[in-house]
Amino acid sequence: MRAATIFIVDDDLSVRRSLARLLMSAGYDVVACATAEEFLALDVARPACLVTDVRMPGMTGLDLLEALRSSGRDLPIILSSGDADAASAAQASARGAFRFVSKPFEPDELLGALEEAIDRDRSLIRQR
Repeated sequence: MRAATIFIVDDDLSVRRSLARLLMSAGYDVVACATAEEFLALDVARPACLVTDVRMPGMTGLDLLEALRSSGRDLPIILSSGDADAASAAQASARGAFRFVSKPFEPDELLGALEEAIDRDRSLIRQR
């Protein structure tokens, strides 16, 4: 089975680094970006998943989700935030996020969500 790529978009360098270490230790290929605009300029190899912070300067995680959906890119997206509430999670879900996780999250919680998201992406690829 082809390795999956996890894309991280977070404006906090320490978050990008620690998340990248966790995901690489779990066997994923990782591409980290400081901004949503940087991610949008990439060619996304599949299967993949995007993990993005909700609150970032410029284009937010929700803006990024909207941009991907409006362009027809169906990549599974996991949104995260340190100041999340039930309304934020509901808004993310309503806009098509695969999952919403609150920071700080347990590594097993994120890894489980990523495994489900990658399975979903593989399924979407097979349906084409």
